[in-house]
Amino acid sequence: MPVRERKEVQEMSRRGLAILLLLPSLASAAIWPGALGTFKRLSAHAFAPTADQAIWNEYGLRDGETAQYQGPDGKFTATAYHFEDPTGALGGFEWLRPADSKPSAIAQLSSETATNTLLVHGNYVFNFAGYRPPTPLLDALVQGLNQVDNSPLPSLAGYMPSQQLVPNSERYIEGPAALQKFDPGIPPSTAAFHLSAEAQVATFQNGPAANSGEMKLAIFNYPTPQIARLQTNEFQKIPGAMVKRSGPLVAVILAPSSPDAAERLLSLVRYEADVTLNQRVSTRRDNIGNLVINAFILIGILLCFSVVGGLAVGGVRAFLRRGGRGEAADALTVLHLSDR
Repeated sequence: MPVRERKEVQEMSRRGLAILLLLPSLASAAIWPGALGTFKRLSAHAFAPTADQAIWNEYGLRDGETAQYQGPDGKFTATAYHFEDPTGALGGFEWLRPADSKPSAIAQLSSETATNTLLVHGNYVFNFAGYRPPTPLLDALVQGLNQVDNSPLPSLAGYMPSQQLVPNSERYIEGPAALQKFDPGIPPSTAAFHLSAEAQVATFQNGPAANSGEMKLAIFNYPTPQIARLQTNEFQKIPGAMVKRSGPLVAVILAPSSPDAAERLLSLVRYEADVTLNQRVSTRRDNIGNLVINAFILIGILLCFSVVGGLAVGGVRAFLRRGGRGEAADALTVLHLSDR
């Protein structure tokens, strides 16, 4: 191959490699569309965490994008966070949720303040600053998303009591970094995340009074009750810890200021197993009465068919007789096999 052609091939190879290297960044920068309803996108840039990188990694953040939009009603900024699965999206949502936010009806998992709207769709978390998106706009947005995971959210959050719960204090924990930030009194080695443990942490008031003090409850979920039983012994080694096990759940309160209030709170943590039985459902074919009725129906159909068939044959023969064919209409074909 001539030197000039060889150089052209090498240049094309380098360009192709550069395009392949740019594909991930191009894919990550395509979350927000060019238009949302009457709003036009002014700018967009990839989201890059500047702090708590380890926590973002534990939640499985794939990529993110921040965009600015302008329309007839003004401007707003929107940020999208794309996680590996809905569990990570739940953790990110609870972490990003403002402390003064209220539940919103815009999505199953959403909250809003006077200026912000935060919501979850599958493994995506969307934060709208300065705008409350209507339902048609959200429907158009989610239809254009890629790699959406709509698997169910973890059930662990449902075991957290609601009595005396401090609003928006829940945090989902999937690793040592989040545990160190949200409940630093529990050693990661005791939590044993290498055993596929996950935890939900929340803050509770000791009583109905506003100045009754607070305590933090952590509920750890393990794959089996046997593992939870072994880890319960490890949690009990923490000085001042009050521990309760219920099935695969281990509830922990560290050094509560009111042991009685902590005991009442722990008593509300109860594991309820969801058992699914593969039971055969009976149908009409399993009823002997239906079988007998169907047999008589079949007999009736056969009788009607025989009567109709006989009448048809008789009618044809009668018609042939009237046509003047006489005995020729009743003639049969005989093979005379006995003569051979």
